Amino acid sequence: MSFYTRLVSSALFPLHERVKGHASVELRRELERTQWLGHEQILRMQGERLRAFLVEIGGRVPYYRDLFARVHFDPREASSRADLARLPLLDKAAIRAAGEAMLATDAGALTRYNTGGSSGEPLVFYIGKDRKTHDVAAKWRATRWWGVDIGDPEIVVWGSPIELRAQDWMRLSRDRVLRSTLLPAFEMSPANLDRFVDEIARIRPAMLFGYPSSLALIAEHAKVRGVDLSQLGVKVAFVTSERLYEHQREAISAAFGCPVANGYGGRDAGFIAHECPHGGMHLSAEHIVVEIVDGDGQPAAPGAAGEIVVTHMATADFPFVRYRTGDIGVLDEAPCPCGRGLPLLEEIQGRSTDFVVAQDGTVLHGLALIYTVRDMPGVERFRIVQHARDNVEVLLVANTAFGDADERRIRESFRGRLGADVRVDITKVPDIAPERSGKYRYVVSHVAAGPGTR
Repeated sequence: MSFYTRLVSSALFPLHERVKGHASVELRRELERTQWLGHEQILRMQGERLRAFLVEIGGRVPYYRDLFARVHFDPREASSRADLARLPLLDKAAIRAAGEAMLATDAGALTRYNTGGSSGEPLVFYIGKDRKTHDVAAKWRATRWWGVDIGDPEIVVWGSPIELRAQDWMRLSRDRVLRSTLLPAFEMSPANLDRFVDEIARIRPAMLFGYPSSLALIAEHAKVRGVDLSQLGVKVAFVTSERLYEHQREAISAAFGCPVANGYGGRDAGFIAHECPHGGMHLSAEHIVVEIVDGDGQPAAPGAAGEIVVTHMATADFPFVRYRTGDIGVLDEAPCPCGRGLPLLEEIQGRSTDFVVAQDGTVLHGLALIYTVRDMPGVERFRIVQHARDNVEVLLVANTAFGDADERRIRESFRGRLGADVRVDITKVPDIAPERSGKYRYVVSHVAAGPGTR
C-alpha cells in the first residue's frame, strides 16, 4: 500500500465519513472481525439482530405495527430466517401503497432515492445514516479482500444520473482526493471508447468498477485497436448492477490482466453479496437476511433456484422486510475455501441490462432509455424492444395518468439518443410477461452491439 493510499484510507476518508455522520470506519472493522466467525455463530448473531430489528420497527413504523397485529406476529419470538416466512413478501407496489406509513414516526434525516429503473417499476424510498454506513462499510470490506483500498487509483464506468448529476465541485474535489475517475457509461460510441481506453492507459488504475457489459465492451474495443491494457497494474475489476456472463469475465480479465470480482445488490435492497478471491459470493449476513422463495412465495428447497428476497436490518427508518428483488438465485450450503463463515450465494440468474445501437452505430447502454420512462407517474411497467436501428418499440402498461405529452417526451428523448429518423412505436398492453427464469427483461435489442459496430 502506498503512503498516499494509507493516508486516504486511514485519515482523509474516515474524516469525510465522520463529517457526514457515518460510523463506517468502526463498522468496517467490526465486519472484518465477524467475517471470520463460524457459520453457525454468524447465523446466531444474525438471528439476535433480526429479533431486535423487528421489535424496533414494530414500535416505530406504522406499517409494520399494523401488519404485525393483523397477522398475529410477535417479533419477540423471531430468532431466525425461518421465522420471517410468517410475514408476507414486500414488493414495490406494497411500498407505494403504504406511502408515509413506511416511515418511522421518529425518523431522523433521510435521503430520497429512486430505484435504478431496470425493474420497470419506479420506486421512491428513503435511506438514513445507518443504512448508508452499512453500505459503505460492507463495500469497503469487500474491496480490501482484493488487496486494494480507498485511495488507490480507481476508474468507475457508470451511468446512474444520481452519480452523474452529483459531479459538482465538491464531489469532483472529493473524487480527486480519493483518486477516483468517473467515465459515463451511457454512450459507448467509438470516439468515447477510444477516449476510455486512452484514459485507462494514462491513469493506470489499481481497480476498475462498473457494469460488466460496459467493461467488456471497453476490453473488446481495446483488443480491436491493438491496445494492450494488461500491463497497467490493475489488480481487480469490480462489476455489479447486471448479470455477469462468463464471456464477459473472460474478456475483462484478459484485457486488463486481472481477476473480476462480481458484486450483487441495489440502491433499494443494499449491498447484498460480493465475490472473494476464492470465488465465493459472500452475503453481508451481519445486517442482511437473504431468503430464496419459490413461485408460491414459500421457502425454496435447499439448492433450488428461486426469487431472492431481502431483509435489510439497517433500514429501521424505512424498513425493507422480505423485499422481493425480482432476481433469481440459489443459496450455496458449502463453506468457502477462504475460511470466512459468511453464507454464500451459489448463483445469480437475474440482473441483465441490454445495449441498444443508435442509427449512426453508436452503442448506448440500455439505461440511457430506461431513465426516460421509469419515473413517469402513469407508467406501471414497460419493456423497450429495439427491432432495428431505425425502429424501437416501447411496450407500456400504463394508467390514466399517462397522456399524449408523455408519449411525445418518450419519442423526443429516444430520437435524441438514437437518431432523428428513428421510428418510436408506443404500444399499450394489459401486461408484460416475465422471462422463463421469472426475471423481467426491460431492454431487448435485436441489433448486434460490439467492437465491430460503429
